[in-house]
Amino acid sequence: MRFVSTRGDAAPATLSEAIAAGLAPDGGLYVPEQLPVLALADFEGRQSLPQIAARLLRPFFEGDALAAELDAICEEAFDFPAPLRDLGDGTFLLELFHGPTAAFKDFGARFLAACLARLRSGSEKPLTILVATSGDTGAAVGGAFHGMPNLRVLILYPDGRVSPRQAHQLGAFGDNVRALRVAGSFDDCQALVKRALNDAELQSRVPLSSANSISLGRLLPQMSYYAKAALDHFRAHGEKLNFAIPTGNLGNALACILARKIGLPIGEVLLATNANDVLPRFFDGGDYVPQASTATLANAMDVGAPSNFERLRWLYPDEDALRTSFRAISVDDATIQDTIQEVWDRHLFAICPHTATAIFALDSLALDGSWAVAATAHPAKFESIVEPLVGAKVAPPPALAELLARPSHTDPVPADYAVLVEVLEGD
Repeated sequence: MRFVSTRGDAAPATLSEAIAAGLAPDGGLYVPEQLPVLALADFEGRQSLPQIAARLLRPFFEGDALAAELDAICEEAFDFPAPLRDLGDGTFLLELFHGPTAAFKDFGARFLAACLARLRSGSEKPLTILVATSGDTGAAVGGAFHGMPNLRVLILYPDGRVSPRQAHQLGAFGDNVRALRVAGSFDDCQALVKRALNDAELQSRVPLSSANSISLGRLLPQMSYYAKAALDHFRAHGEKLNFAIPTGNLGNALACILARKIGLPIGEVLLATNANDVLPRFFDGGDYVPQASTATLANAMDVGAPSNFERLRWLYPDEDALRTSFRAISVDDATIQDTIQEVWDRHLFAICPHTATAIFALDSLALDGSWAVAATAHPAKFESIVEPLVGAKVAPPPALAELLARPSHTDPVPADYAVLVEVLEGD
């Protein structure tokens, strides 16, 4: 299979080339030249997440140098669960926070790291993974690539706009992982990363790739946990499972949408955002108008220009068809707080602010059928928000606790491209 740019001005690439590059040469995002179609029979006898992932992803790897390694990559990357917690009344919580950095982004980051470690074996120059983060991506990428030879990670995050525990994680890896706290917003960080990835002269001196959700190597594997949840539900109940998904840069939601397009038994996909309402305004009939991002309690979704909207438009080139295919709900901070309290009162467990947006969006619409809410991060990463609301301590899982016990260091920088280039060339 070959991969093309959403902007149509770049030569087709192999999967390995698309993963290694991150961004297409014309500034677009890589997408499959054509989507495969799979049937339920293709997954018979495949029950575990790595088994389902390997079958789901095999058509994308066909003919590529990594094809023979796919089973091993899936076993290596997906060595933790993504359980469905039954909340009753046809509602489930898809818990995506059981990985080493307690966020759903561990799945894609570990898969990408496993791919790039194989692709870069024996390379003369180290590859720098450049990543902008609004909270969880940077830690997942740092954890996935930490200690890998011939690979280094540079994380950019908006200073003061991530939770204290998220910030600590970002600076706790050391070795081949470095974090920069940028005087600006996530959009500033993302713009710096995209500019560097599009800078051919810089790339000739410092080979770069991306681990943001613009990376095909992160997007494709994220289909896997939706596929497993949908298959498990269909086998047990004989019906499609619908999903309510918190979203900022649209990567996690797009993975679910792609899985549905390929043929998995997935019903509706409901999008939930925080006060950054670019997507809800579009799906309510307005123009798609990126805006400066606003800081919220659900900080990992503080995105004013969702990169993967470009891929969504590729999937749905007819704008009217796109608008009628999805609903998106914006949730403000006060409602996020109320929802965290209500879930605690109802179920006696805590949720993170991002998960709260999807739970509120689902509850507000009173939709039919069975629904799974994507729980994207462990609430202990946001203890300063969650604990006062629920009146109880939220213990971090062991892997997160170990990270928080390490010393942490990050470097302050302005939102200045020249400074980023200096850092990249100086390391």
